[in-house]
Amino acid sequence: MKIGLIDADLLDNGTKHPNLALMKLSAYHKAAGDDVHLIKNYNDDLDSFDKLLMSKVFNFTKVPDQVLLRENLKKGGTGFSEDGGECLPYEVEHHMPDYSLYDDYIHLQVSKGKNIKSFYAYTDYSIGFLTRGCFRKCNFCVNKKYDRAVRHAYIEEFLDSSRKKIYLWDDNILAFEGWKEVLYELESIKKPFQFRQGLDIRLMTSEKAKILSELKYSGDYIFAFDNIDDRNLIIEKLKIWREQCKKTTKLYVLTAYYSQDEKDIIDTFERIKIIMEYGCLPYIMRYEKYKESKHRSLYIQLARWCNQPQFFKKMSFRQFCEANQKYHKTEGTLCSAYRALADFEFQYPEISREYFDLRYEDVKQ
Repeated sequence: MKIGLIDADLLDNGTKHPNLALMKLSAYHKAAGDDVHLIKNYNDDLDSFDKLLMSKVFNFTKVPDQVLLRENLKKGGTGFSEDGGECLPYEVEHHMPDYSLYDDYIHLQVSKGKNIKSFYAYTDYSIGFLTRGCFRKCNFCVNKKYDRAVRHAYIEEFLDSSRKKIYLWDDNILAFEGWKEVLYELESIKKPFQFRQGLDIRLMTSEKAKILSELKYSGDYIFAFDNIDDRNLIIEKLKIWREQCKKTTKLYVLTAYYSQDEKDIIDTFERIKIIMEYGCLPYIMRYEKYKESKHRSLYIQLARWCNQPQFFKKMSFRQFCEANQKYHKTEGTLCSAYRALADFEFQYPEISREYFDLRYEDVKQ
């Protein structure tokens, strides 16, 4: 058969990461003797394919209606169904991924002037899951198929020895009872590795902190601080972590999920302040409802400030907005950053006084 694979996220918005399901499907069908192609755009001759397999991670990714109505199309992924829909067949799920699937696409982008380094996730990493599942079932999370973390695969299943690093997409590795065995298994490969998802710092112990901090970890350690109600627990666990690890640590900060009003702005700054105190960096994750908020512009500027460490570590939020205004070219008008600050400060001066002048170097313990 002639098989066409469609990475819907790639064709709509572009994406920093390859689609693991499509790479497994590609390898499986190639092994079966099928002719496999990655669809480069929707103008390709889709009628020439016996079967089209589409995967979509994000629900906001747009796909042309005429493509979705095709009889030879089968689709899956969290972009179409909150729980990911139908699982891949066992023999596909546990097949070595086809790491060459995106090669032609990357070559095309590089020929157009894109930097090859921007495709590091496609070119440098072996990718897979060692465990699957999480017991928390958070409302905002798409992963609700499992009641607990379970062993999914062993590293040999997806390890390409020619690739420099390992990328793990586990849902909640620290919730797996055999977490230590998994980490030591990774260490034995002697390649730098990284967990893509924010690790669950609420499950941190001294033993976990010591072992995790001593491993050959690639990049920054990333945890999550999604809810201000977890304040006391997060503080307790950050103390444990910082006793063992002084390396760069980031925490995802979910915003605009529980509400999109001034209370959420306060909750966001409270979490940023705690993260500052322990010498860590926040990374703002905006839930899509931020677009409906009257504070939409402020959410955008908070993300710009926090998500650029070179600014966050040197400037308060106010200083960041003032710096943007300084470089604003249209005389007599306000830049978007300073406008967002000024509008919010006019409405909520007490909140602004409390948080807008917090500086990382002053707050850090």
